[in-house]
Amino acid sequence: MSPTSAGEPVMLEVNGRTVRLSSPDRVYFSERGETKLDLARYYLSVGDGIVRALFERPCMLHRFPKGVDGKKVHQKRIPAGAPDWVQTTQLWFPRYGRTADELSVTELGSVIWAVQMSTVEFHPWNSRSADPESPDEWRIDLDPMPDCDFARIRRVAGVVHEVLDDLGIRGFPKTSGGRGLHIYVRIAPEWGFQQVRQAALAFAREVERRAPTDVTTAWWRKDRDPAAVFVDYNQNTRDHTMASAYSVRGNPRGTVSAPVTWAEIDDIEPDDFTIATMPARFAELGDLHAEIDDVAFRIDDLLDWAERDSGDEAGHPSEVDDPDVIDLD
Repeated sequence: MSPTSAGEPVMLEVNGRTVRLSSPDRVYFSERGETKLDLARYYLSVGDGIVRALFERPCMLHRFPKGVDGKKVHQKRIPAGAPDWVQTTQLWFPRYGRTADELSVTELGSVIWAVQMSTVEFHPWNSRSADPESPDEWRIDLDPMPDCDFARIRRVAGVVHEVLDDLGIRGFPKTSGGRGLHIYVRIAPEWGFQQVRQAALAFAREVERRAPTDVTTAWWRKDRDPAAVFVDYNQNTRDHTMASAYSVRGNPRGTVSAPVTWAEIDDIEPDDFTIATMPARFAELGDLHAEIDDVAFRIDDLLDWAERDSGDEAGHPSEVDDPDVIDLD
């Protein structure tokens, strides 16, 4: 094999599906040299977890045709050539006046097919394909500002856990795969995106009240303390997506958005979770989010809090466009 060869295609058997993986030897992650085939094997190793995280959710793909050191392609519309067993969901995008058929994972074969199409990151909606306009997942995003260290993220996570406990709600934490932390909550799909965002903002404000030196809810970046944690309620806006649990992130280290227990948060370092370390962790612990679908919580109390706070909407616009317009294709 020549030094520039990406290898002959390999055939992967995935729960009764056969997926042809081209260029299996192409290096995708430069820090340790993992390849496209290594990426596919990683997703196979956490199969139950990644399918549960993506199951029947419209999903945007972050593709890296030349590996993560190359150009990233944000793709809403499913790439051409999908097998007929790969499921999609048609979504309407008012900004563009167009529809797009997005991937809707129903089985592990769909994930591996997406890897064949150079997908590294999976970014699902917080609603299901059967009713895309009714979110069933509330996302709490602890987003560190540039001067914020992970010790502060840990402290804020403790406050988040405390407020959730006060509400009688169970949250499922995970690393972001970067410097932050996410907590996901299953909710009854009885509210629209605007109401879920209002509830998320009310929750964020309560966390800010309890930890005012660590937390900001100011939407505009210029108004935030550069050492604070931004509780990003806008991640619950329609068509705002985040890397799923078990999604690899597009960086040379191949970090993973890893489910963790609340008890672990005081001791973890986010960079410890990579495609090299997660298979053994998953084999030992299984899917730490396995029970996430067991109970769907209500957000009535949070909407009451939002009503209480409704006189203070300055700096919290009801709808905020993404600054980066992403093509549908």
